[in-house]
Amino acid sequence: MTVQIPASHVDLLDGPVVVMLATVMPDGSPQVTPVWCSRVGNEIWVNTAKGRVKDRNLRQRPFATIAVTDPQNPYRWLEVRGRVTEIVEGPAAHIHIHELAQLYFGRPFTYNSPDEERVIFKITPTRVNVR
Repeated sequence: MTVQIPASHVDLLDGPVVVMLATVMPDGSPQVTPVWCSRVGNEIWVNTAKGRVKDRNLRQRPFATIAVTDPQNPYRWLEVRGRVTEIVEGPAAHIHIHELAQLYFGRPFTYNSPDEERVIFKITPTRVNVR
């Protein structure tokens, strides 16, 4: 069941705030990584390089949690648990990482190697917690 991200906290996903992405390892343990993300409607889009741990985890076990704390108020936070509903590779994923770099750093993304393949994981919320 899809749930909505509340309007009271959606701003935490619209700015250049690093969020924590939790995925599930093959043994069932959690794996947490700080990542950039964007919000498109009610979806959260996470971009990574193909082959990384979070890429492998999300392909094999398509469940994730995004947690973010308001940089101005550490007692205001948002947790979104969700399911990967779409995986996008190719040129669209490269465009997305450049858009994120522009938002977060004000310039194009320059950290990838020439042969790096990018991927977007579109996460649809199934549970949301706020404070």
